[in-house]
Amino acid sequence: MMRFTAEHVPGDGRPAVVFMSALFAGGWIWDHPFHRLAADGWPVLRTNEAICALDRQVAGSIERLGDALLRACDEAGVSDAVVCANSLGGLVAIDLAGRRPDRVRGIVVSGAPGLTPDPDVGLSFDRRGSVRPFGDEFGERMVAALFHSGRSHFAPERMAEAGAMLQRPESMVSMARSIKATRRYQVRPALDRVTCPSLYVWGRHDRMTPVDPWLELLTKYPDNEVLVVEESGHIPMVECAERYTTALESFVTRCAGALT
Repeated sequence: MMRFTAEHVPGDGRPAVVFMSALFAGGWIWDHPFHRLAADGWPVLRTNEAICALDRQVAGSIERLGDALLRACDEAGVSDAVVCANSLGGLVAIDLAGRRPDRVRGIVVSGAPGLTPDPDVGLSFDRRGSVRPFGDEFGERMVAALFHSGRSHFAPERMAEAGAMLQRPESMVSMARSIKATRRYQVRPALDRVTCPSLYVWGRHDRMTPVDPWLELLTKYPDNEVLVVEESGHIPMVECAERYTTALESFVTRCAGALT
């Protein structure tokens, strides 16, 4: 698959809040903020497919992933966007803000890689290794990597969906290409190009992409907003959904106000 499909709910004339799916989780990780903002009249859009469900040529390029996200926006008639993204998608949001300031009016980034070694979710990203992407062992290691609470915040069918996707060889290749893209990506020059309002929301106990290196780097960008979410791991929009959505609502309201 070379492109994202998307769920779009039109709203009033404010910029659309665009939620990008993560490496192996689709747009369902955004259920809480997506439905709440839609109920409040915001235009919202979320991509459906996990990144590793896309073709390896797209999944293996930060820039192509950003272009694919904009194509989904174009198909929905969305021009101005506040882009919300987690994990690998966070680098896509940063890159897109620097390349397309005419379209991106703000970014909200969580759990982005690029400053620490590759994350461990119980898989080798270059080969299958000894842990297969399904079954109890895989699920336990993934939950431990993603959530601070030690329990899964994903419905069983969502875990099964991720496992089934990762059994496909082409998805594993796309995942490996994506991880290699994060190794090559230069975060500091990318941040230098971002001029739009930016909010970084990080779980205090993020084991996959620890917050401390990002806090240190972001001190060099004092105009950016930073929120560290206590009692949260890698996915604060799921594990601490109310806290995340409340912060997002305030931020996108400020972004919209700056454009009027």
